[in-house]
Amino acid sequence: MIRNAKSVPKPLSPVPSFLKYGLALLACVVSLIPVYWMITISLKSEVDQFAVPPRWLIFSPTLAHYKDAFVTRSFGQYLLTSAIVAVLSTACALVLGTLAAYALARFRLPRKLDTRLALWILSTRMFPPIVTAVPLFLMMRDVRLLNTKASLIIVYTAFNLPFVVWMMRGFFMEVPREMEEAARVDGDSRLGALRRVVLPLVAPGLAATAVFCLIISWNEFLFALVLTQTDAAMTLPVGIAGRVTQYEIKWGVMSAAGVVAMMPILIFAMAVQRYLVRGLSLGAVKG
Repeated sequence: MIRNAKSVPKPLSPVPSFLKYGLALLACVVSLIPVYWMITISLKSEVDQFAVPPRWLIFSPTLAHYKDAFVTRSFGQYLLTSAIVAVLSTACALVLGTLAAYALARFRLPRKLDTRLALWILSTRMFPPIVTAVPLFLMMRDVRLLNTKASLIIVYTAFNLPFVVWMMRGFFMEVPREMEEAARVDGDSRLGALRRVVLPLVAPGLAATAVFCLIISWNEFLFALVLTQTDAAMTLPVGIAGRVTQYEIKWGVMSAAGVVAMMPILIFAMAVQRYLVRGLSLGAVKG
């Protein structure tokens, strides 16, 4: 006699596809509304900017704010300074952080000191950056680097290093040691194996890490405000904030500068997106 099998509970029905796509579309719209509003403000005249009710779609576009920002004012200089500082600090952080991460991933220290050292490096990124503003200002003043691009490059490199080390260490640990050992058996040095074998394999991780470092350096405001006061060394976020004065706020000029400021990061992220998606899903969470 065959016993009646216990009834198996039916699995919960999955969320309907149209509901998932609807929620994703809603989240996308909510996220893009501020960007759309900034773009429209940069193209509106002052009459249209303060119209009640707001003119979301129908208005007379003008490029006067872009001309005012990048021809009449010095936003072009701010943009160039931000690009130089962000690119150089990202490159320095990647070079130094990649070498440090490789050492932590490949060289085993006694009593798991390599793991503890990695956690200590990451912990330096957890405290509020504002607590270091005054010490950094005094240090840069003593070495006469205030109001220079070099001061921002040094500071941004130092603050991006812990992030680079932690990210790249996870990617290096995903690469089998046997591949490097095979290259060394063939006569390659350790640095040669790193450059020819390991780095091509962790290229997605490098791309993902570079994007994050570039975004952090490009958008940083606090240290740029503290360490720079002249137009020659001022970055774009500080220059945009400077348009808020006691007597007026240049909404159109600020929006035009904001639109131009987001374009380089967007273009760079799109250029490396095929590496970025893979880099975010591999190796970064390995202990």
